[in-house]
Amino acid sequence: MPPQDMTTAASPSGGATPDSPGPDHLLDVLQHQVAVFARRAEQTRLGGVGQVRNSMDRAAYLLLNRLDREGPMGVKALAAGMGIDSSTVTRQVAPLVDTGLVKRTSHPEDGRAVVLQLSPRGHARLDEVRASRRELMSQVTGEWTAEERETFCTLLTRFNAALAARQHQPASG
Repeated sequence: MPPQDMTTAASPSGGATPDSPGPDHLLDVLQHQVAVFARRAEQTRLGGVGQVRNSMDRAAYLLLNRLDREGPMGVKALAAGMGIDSSTVTRQVAPLVDTGLVKRTSHPEDGRAVVLQLSPRGHARLDEVRASRRELMSQVTGEWTAEERETFCTLLTRFNAALAARQHQPASG
């Protein structure tokens, strides 16, 4: 089955497409393309290329990235920064500790509290996976201009920020 583009994407109700514009056609195409992206991203896990393809799940990748960017932190801080609950972080971190990618240490000021940090092995593994995923992004967008890549990054970042902000709003209705 050929990949769908904006001209072949139908709305779930069989409604408007860009070929038959209606008032909501762009929103129909957008929601469809986001659903297709989510499915393809999960199928490939955006795992990169080469030997490390599909080698790190999304949760692990996001946790390791946050620890790398922000440094050692407790479970509550990690959970808050990721917009998930502490029990989820605890479950997701356990295999990372078991495989030696993350270290649990005592908080320097409160020995009772646990701080999570990347181990040297975690840094090396994250660098390896990042390089593989960077190569995948290079291949997928290889025919794009630098400006197109920048625009896509800007818009995708903005879209993700809007989704995150919506997640933190009280439910309406």
